[in-house]
Amino acid sequence: MSMSNHDDIPLEKPVGRDIGLALGGGMARGFAHIGVLKVLKKNGIFPRIIAGTSIGALVGGCYLADKLDELEEWALSLNRMKIFSYLDFRVRSAGLIGGEKLLGILEEHFKGMNIEDLDQPFIAIAADLTTGHEIWLRKGSFIDAIRASFALPGVFPPVELNHRMLVDGALVNPLPVSVCQAFGSRMTIAVDLHADLIGKATKPGQKYQTVAGFDPLNTDDVPLETQKSFASGLTRRLFRRAENSPSLFGVMVSALGIIQDRLTRSRLAGDPPDVHIKPQIGHIGLLEFEKAKELIKLGEEAAERSMPEIEAAMRVLLPSHQIQDLLDIPPQS
Repeated sequence: MSMSNHDDIPLEKPVGRDIGLALGGGMARGFAHIGVLKVLKKNGIFPRIIAGTSIGALVGGCYLADKLDELEEWALSLNRMKIFSYLDFRVRSAGLIGGEKLLGILEEHFKGMNIEDLDQPFIAIAADLTTGHEIWLRKGSFIDAIRASFALPGVFPPVELNHRMLVDGALVNPLPVSVCQAFGSRMTIAVDLHADLIGKATKPGQKYQTVAGFDPLNTDDVPLETQKSFASGLTRRLFRRAENSPSLFGVMVSALGIIQDRLTRSRLAGDPPDVHIKPQIGHIGLLEFEKAKELIKLGEEAAERSMPEIEAAMRVLLPSHQIQDLLDIPPQS
């Protein structure tokens, strides 16, 4: 597995000269990326460089591996009970969820595949838990890179690669526009899952945010039989809450969401994308994976709204022959 900080990226030999796509992190909300990619494909736009953080790395990698249809099919098959069946809660672990069941799903489709097997540059973003360095995973095991990029601290255990303990890249670069630019993209499109979040998850009459989108210990949201399959003493302490107050899990994830939102704004101020796509998904909880159909649709709508901006940016930033190839637009006189 090749890992790099900013210092060893070969900027003197940029890879690709056209469109880069930065896909941000956001747990279940990342299914909106599928809708964005479908609209780009429908309009004949195929990014040559993809950098992804957390679930953005998963979706972007599936796209480049020609597995996006399979990912969409799996996402649409999810329901709340099926989601909990994938979560192997652990007491003695560096993460609440061991991740072995999710690893099994990845191995069904990507076992033995390396990032360099992809036809185009792909970079998954992770963070070094010891140093805080931003790590760009661009070679080696595809599965290890994806696991490291979405290893949310406290939820999934860190992934050890090349003597580094790696966690979710959203801690350092939630929307990796800078990575696409470093790898030579002439034009960068960013899909931001944090542009519509703050305060949106608060339900009427409540003072707290249901960041998961539902209450795991409420029988109205999760049947008692399903609760029995995961609700150990540890998980009950994490999800239990007093009336009209957040749970420990809710406080932890809300705080991380605020950090990611502010960090995204700060990073984009220094490295703005040429096109900024902002799906309106703040009302959907971070664990509401069963809302894949709605999330994909909202991603499609956001991308459709951005198409005029994308086409205008292409006219300005890409060579005229590339524009004609991509959009079948006659050259401007």
